Amino acid sequence: MKAICVFCGANFNGDPLLKCAVEQLAAVMVSRDITLVFGGGKVGVMGILADAVLNNGGKAIGVIPQFLMDKEVGHPGLTELHIVENMHQRKQLMNDLCDGIIMLPGGFGTLEEFFEVLTWLQLGLHNHPVGILNVNGFYDLLLQQMDVMVERRFLKPANRQLVLTSGDAIELVNLMDNCKVTPDEVWFRDRNLT
Repeated sequence: MKAICVFCGANFNGDPLLKCAVEQLAAVMVSRDITLVFGGGKVGVMGILADAVLNNGGKAIGVIPQFLMDKEVGHPGLTELHIVENMHQRKQLMNDLCDGIIMLPGGFGTLEEFFEVLTWLQLGLHNHPVGILNVNGFYDLLLQQMDVMVERRFLKPANRQLVLTSGDAIELVNLMDNCKVTPDEVWFRDRNLT
């Protein structure tokens, strides 16, 4: 992978384990010459991650909508900063600039971004590996909910397996490096979409 898009919170809850995990992710990305693509903010987990990448000599590309730039939350020291019109363009450009996607702890926006690109993967609109850095069990209940979706037949096991998960940044990046993802051809065939 040459670039990983990271979805994460515009807030930071002060958790030292989260800060350590973010710094570990930044270090592994820089050591492998992987560019960070992210939401372009200087605040919260986003800002901590971007600063850690930049402070270690890495590259950080931000994508931020104009209305957030107007609120002065854009990171001023990035390798590149793309200003777009809206949130939809932001997600599309972030996806276009990367070849892997990781979700860190965050709120509604983080979940929304993650599930949209995960859905795009399921539909075959990209083939980037998608992972969750499950810091200190933050996403345990969300992962359990995905298992319930499989159990109750709203999600195929093959699509559940598209979500790579680890609590360790090095392990997660290794999983993503060794992952070949393809759309669920059975899903398309069952709906006469092929």
